[in-house]
Amino acid sequence: MKSATVLLLAALFAAPALAAESKPAAAKPDLAKGQATAATCMACHTADGTRGAPANPILQGQFPEYLSKQLHEFKSGKRKNAIMQGMAAALSEDDIRNVAAFYASKEAKPGAAKNKETVLLGEKIWRGGIADRKIPACAGCHGPTGAGIPAQYPMLAGQHADYTEAQLNAFRSGLRANNIQMTGVAAKMNDAEIKAVSDYVAGLR
Repeated sequence: MKSATVLLLAALFAAPALAAESKPAAAKPDLAKGQATAATCMACHTADGTRGAPANPILQGQFPEYLSKQLHEFKSGKRKNAIMQGMAAALSEDDIRNVAAFYASKEAKPGAAKNKETVLLGEKIWRGGIADRKIPACAGCHGPTGAGIPAQYPMLAGQHADYTEAQLNAFRSGLRANNIQMTGVAAKMNDAEIKAVSDYVAGLR
């Protein structure tokens, strides 16, 4: 009886391990196929996600997990944008994985802040937040240099100031509702602060 119990326990403990081993490995991204998919995106994001129109995000060097998350949320409707929802709707899981990996494989080119008058305010918010309104430092999540944290917080260094400003305004208004934390942060910021930190971000490297 004791022997049977031992065998039963051994089988129960082994089952999860066996299940994990039998789980198929995630498919590796195909950069060539990702590049082919990216060809349909080049009107807004250029051929490789580099510095195109300031109204559109720079995708080069962005974390593939973050890009995949955004595409899935456009596809599901959690993130609203008529153009991107239409583009994402046609993408398969493989397409999303491949195109995200393609953009991530490119080295992002540096940008620059343009407004010297607001650099100090932007730096203050980025590094230390605004204590009296409980606005946290941007660097706390996105890093001192804007490098971000894979799968959690996107890389922002060098991003177009116009695009960053538009996204912060969208978070503040509720138009973009796919990140509760950013909605809360942006809700406490005024126009001048959003503009200053957005411009500062453009010059991070």
